[in-house]
Amino acid sequence: MQSQQPTTVVVLGTGGTIAGTAARADDNVGYRAAQLGVDALVDTLRGALPDGVTLETEQVAQLNSKDMTHAVWAALAHRVAAHLARAEVAGIVVTHGTDTLEETACFLQRLLAPAKPVVLTCAMRPATSLLADGPQNLRDAITVAAHAGARGVVAVVAGAVHGALDVRKAHTYRLDAFASGDAGPIGRVEEGRLRRLRDWPAGTALGLAVLGDDAARWPRVEIVASHAGADDGVVDALVVQGVDGLVVAATGGGSVHEALEAALVRAQDTGVAVLRASRVGAGPLLPRDDDVLPAASGLTPAQARVELLLQLLARRAAP
Repeated sequence: MQSQQPTTVVVLGTGGTIAGTAARADDNVGYRAAQLGVDALVDTLRGALPDGVTLETEQVAQLNSKDMTHAVWAALAHRVAAHLARAEVAGIVVTHGTDTLEETACFLQRLLAPAKPVVLTCAMRPATSLLADGPQNLRDAITVAAHAGARGVVAVVAGAVHGALDVRKAHTYRLDAFASGDAGPIGRVEEGRLRRLRDWPAGTALGLAVLGDDAARWPRVEIVASHAGADDGVVDALVVQGVDGLVVAATGGGSVHEALEAALVRAQDTGVAVLRASRVGAGPLLPRDDDVLPAASGLTPAQARVELLLQLLARRAAP
């Protein structure tokens, strides 16, 4: 007897604009994020769910994603893993704010590399606005989470399915505010059906054990920017404060101002981990013979910070 395809999708709420309320129905700027619970978001879809899908909901956090914390990341990762382990669960949807979505997606993919889909979704307009985009994004995310054969962490926004390590916020206010750089979207949701364009995210999971028991004790990793007139002061000050890792948002194809680069090399020599990422929105960091700082090619500076943080956590957890 063939086993039945799992039909349960778990929706985990963390707040964000998708759960926000506006002072007026036409006000997409003067609103308050994270005002509605995940149950209220799901209620907007009653009668409009994909056929055969059963929903469960859980509120993991309720915050504006600009204020995302390591503690919320840890709690979210544990809840995602717990639900993925259930045989009847086809996939997970996480409602999230737009500001740090690319960081949370990167974090969950590198940590869990799930064999089932974990789908982050969001909205650019609050839930009570006249033409809210959250309900359609949520329905599309559920469609992807329930799709047979889907896997890995993705983001579903404005009909596009973006891979966790490719996605980045590319516009301040448009409804299609996210892009995937050179990689392009994994697929598109069209009239309730997924059209896949390339393969799902894959990789080796670092595992929950690297997180430890206290997010307050995670390594400190900061981002510094290379720019005209950059100097060594910020890096030297962070080293004195005991920073564990530094990501430099480099110019162009990964170049760093000479004064800032010298300070980063000094920091690296003292044991501070350093990564370069480009502040440009698309394109890889091509290796050069004179590179003195390792590169996180293809990641935004914010995602590179997540990568370095997880590397340091894994190093700390190693026997």
